[in-house]
Amino acid sequence: MLYYYTSVCALFGLLIGSFLNVVIYRVPRGESIAVPPSHCPSCGHFLKPWELVPVFSYLFLKGRCRQCHARISWRYPGVELLTAALFLAAAWQNQGVLNLRLGLNLIFISILIALTFIDIDTLTLPDVLVWPLLGIALAAAFFVPGGPSGWVSLVSAVGAGALFWLIALIYPQGMGLGDVKLVAALGAMLGFPLIILAVFLASFFGSLIGGSLLLLRKLKFRQHIPFGPFLAGGAVISLLWGERIIALYWSVIFPS
Repeated sequence: MLYYYTSVCALFGLLIGSFLNVVIYRVPRGESIAVPPSHCPSCGHFLKPWELVPVFSYLFLKGRCRQCHARISWRYPGVELLTAALFLAAAWQNQGVLNLRLGLNLIFISILIALTFIDIDTLTLPDVLVWPLLGIALAAAFFVPGGPSGWVSLVSAVGAGALFWLIALIYPQGMGLGDVKLVAALGAMLGFPLIILAVFLASFFGSLIGGSLLLLRKLKFRQHIPFGPFLAGGAVISLLWGERIIALYWSVIFPS
C-alpha cells in the first residue's frame, strides 16, 4: 500500500507542477491564474487537452509549440518532475498515510517551488504567496497534529523573522523584506529547532554556490543573487529529513 499511495502522490505532483508553471509565469505579471486558459506566450495559441499532459506533451511536441514552433522552456517539465519527486518523498516520509498533515506539507512544498522560480526570475517573493504560507502554517500549528505546537510555531516565526529583519536593516543590499517574511513563514511551519537547520542549510548552500559562481566569473562581486531558493531548499530538506539530520549530528557530537 505504501508504494501505491506514494505513486499516487507522485502522479498528483505532476499535475500540481503543471499548475505551478502557470503560477510562476502569471503571478509576477499580475495576471489571473484562471483566465485565459493555458496558451503559448509567443503566438497565443490556446493549448488543447492533449498538449497539457505533464512531461509527456513536452516530449511529444519535442519542446516546441505546435502552432508557431517557438521553443518551450525545459523548465516546464522540470518543475513538473521536481514537484512529483518532492510529493513522492513527502508521502514516503509520511509512511503513505493520507492525512491532513501530509496535505499541508504538500501545499507548503508547492508554494515554495513557485516562490523559488519566481525569485530566480524576478528577485521578488510575492506577498500573494508568502502571506498565505504564513497564515496556513500558523493555523496548522494550532489545529493540526503532527507538527510544532501553536506557541512554538508562533515564537519560531517571530524569532526567525526578527533576526532576518535586523540583517535586512544592517545589510539591505543582501537581504530583502521578502526574505524576512518568507523565513517567518518557514519558522511557523517548521518550528524550533528545524528552522535553525533550514537557515543553516540555506546559508551554507548559498555561500557555496555564490562562491563557486564568483570563482567561475559567472557572478560579479556584490551582485545580488536570490536567497529565496536557498531558504526554500533548506526548508524542504528540514521538513522531510530534518529530524534525522539533527539526530545524526548529535550522535556524531556526543557518541554513546
